[in-house]
Amino acid sequence: MNVVVLLAPGFEELEAVTIVDVLRRAGISVTLAGIADPPIAGNHGIEVMSDVSIDDVKAYDALVLPGGNPGYINLERDHRVLKLIRDAHGAGKYIGAICAAPHVLGQAGIMEGVTATCYPGIEIPGAKRVEEPVVRHGTIITSQGPGTAIAFALDLVEVLTSTENAREVRKALLA
Repeated sequence: MNVVVLLAPGFEELEAVTIVDVLRRAGISVTLAGIADPPIAGNHGIEVMSDVSIDDVKAYDALVLPGGNPGYINLERDHRVLKLIRDAHGAGKYIGAICAAPHVLGQAGIMEGVTATCYPGIEIPGAKRVEEPVVRHGTIITSQGPGTAIAFALDLVEVLTSTENAREVRKALLA
């Protein structure tokens, strides 16, 4: 199982690091793919080294987008990101987006009729928005923001591995 987490300048550090950490604790391989040259600075000035460029993303089982402002704007302005989202959706792969990043999924045109959530005040083009911490609709998983990052990552663990694995990681995290 390999998950690609996309990093854009201005990403939300708490979301990105939490997702990577929880998935790796669950035994899932995670690749950080940057849309800019590393290191990539988050919204709060924390720099993270990406593993690869988005141009080098080949095989993966799921795609995850952290939010953050202007991170989500930088993601949706990049045609490579939108193509990767459309390709993943077309292949039936899991796609996760948290905070403002569900807006990017809407911009990619994959949210029509999807029930989803995101950061308050952000719209999701095409989606039916609900106020829940984490929402799973088919292969699309969305979440509200930094405070829901652990729950979001654990939901990803559950769908990508098993309920039991997610339960064990949750227990170890005291979540």
